[in-house]
Amino acid sequence: MTPAVSKAPGNAGFTILEVVLAMGILVIGMTVLISLLTFGAALSRTAAMRTAASAAIESVLADLEESMFPLGEDGEAGEPLPIVDREVPAAPAVLYSATAEPNPDRPLEYRVDVDMKWKSSGVQRTRRFTTIMLREIPFGERMRRQFVERSLPAPAKVETAR
Repeated sequence: MTPAVSKAPGNAGFTILEVVLAMGILVIGMTVLISLLTFGAALSRTAAMRTAASAAIESVLADLEESMFPLGEDGEAGEPLPIVDREVPAAPAVLYSATAEPNPDRPLEYRVDVDMKWKSSGVQRTRRFTTIMLREIPFGERMRRQFVERSLPAPAKVETAR
């Protein structure tokens, strides 16, 4: 036979100290968990904003390559035009301005300063970056000349009677 285990009525359950200690551990654990979730959400938002900014900058550079150096009468790229408060094609809420300064040592090379402006939480924000661009015929025009104009038949020569 096995001896019976006796339970005294006063020894059942947890003491108040054990309950308070368990609640303290639970509160600390939940606080750490919530702070980690908040930190993760902030990192996710920052990453999304940086991705959008990168896309906007790429869009600005593509727009500058097409419009900074207009084609002249002879079909060659002309002098750069200043751009003031133009909307970014990928982000209409963002405006940019650009000015080009020639490199005295290399006549086809320009330093282009780009200022981007946008509103975030009602506050006007600006960011400036600089890039180097070459004065050349825009990519789209070069492709048009290479593929479209080559595929057209040559104009027929008209002979005049003497």
